[in-house]
Amino acid sequence: MEWRSACRMVCFPVQMLYHIIRATLSTIVPGRRKDLTGEVVLVTGGGRGIGRHLAKEFARQGARKVILWGRTEKCLKETAEEISLSGTECHYFLCDVANREEVYKQAKVVREKVGDVTILVNNAAVVHGKSLMDSDDDSLLKSQHVNTLGQFWTTKAFLPRMLELQHGHVVCINSILSQSPIPGAIDYCTSKASSLAFMESLTLGLLDCPGVGCTTVLPFHTNTEMFQGMRVRFPQLFPPLNPEVVAQRTVDAVRADRAFLYLPWTMHALVILKSFMPQVALEEIHKFSGTYTCMNTFKGRT
Repeated sequence: MEWRSACRMVCFPVQMLYHIIRATLSTIVPGRRKDLTGEVVLVTGGGRGIGRHLAKEFARQGARKVILWGRTEKCLKETAEEISLSGTECHYFLCDVANREEVYKQAKVVREKVGDVTILVNNAAVVHGKSLMDSDDDSLLKSQHVNTLGQFWTTKAFLPRMLELQHGHVVCINSILSQSPIPGAIDYCTSKASSLAFMESLTLGLLDCPGVGCTTVLPFHTNTEMFQGMRVRFPQLFPPLNPEVVAQRTVDAVRADRAFLYLPWTMHALVILKSFMPQVALEEIHKFSGTYTCMNTFKGRT
């Protein structure tokens, strides 16, 4: 037994080096991509913003059916009609993911009317853009219920069937702010950090579940109405992401069974710097980049 343990300790660094090299090569030389034909995709918050582009991108890349969940029927209907015109079957349902009973009820309706969901995209989110003292309690609770707890309910609703089929994928549209928070969005940063922990735990928990995977996307500021009015000091160096690009890269990551995706790739450097730099240095970076004041002009979704 001791001999086996010693062998494992010796082999462990070699295994780690192998996986690092393999992961690096996979980003340079794309491997085989999963075929989306036959997949039934459900996108929460699918009526507008990144969710809308995700739904359209999944349809464009061959998904058999696309399902939209959201709270605004007008937006859902417009997106569903646009996707249907492209030739992909699309359905929409009014559902507030913060409401546990509503999620379970609508999940049952989806299974009966459309079929088993094989790709779940947890995209729905809210942001209020205020400091802790300026935020009312109801707004703070809403952020946690939608951005974090909503994923608990949707995943519990659809994951069991994926495990039975040994086929499925859970996607989370997170944010780089989950690992590098900014002032003025304390509710959003906190909820996204909780969401990231949820996905990290879920990803590890599904390692021994064949055919079922996870993808967590951590984008930088994306140019959507959700963050309307947010400003960075050097937009030429840190331009906002295009939602179409975020959608394309997300679907590609799902097809490649990639667990975590940082957008843009330079966000890796930010996470690495934060892991060893002293707090005073991090504060200077925030001052230099203007993140202390980036939410001062925040308007959010009208």
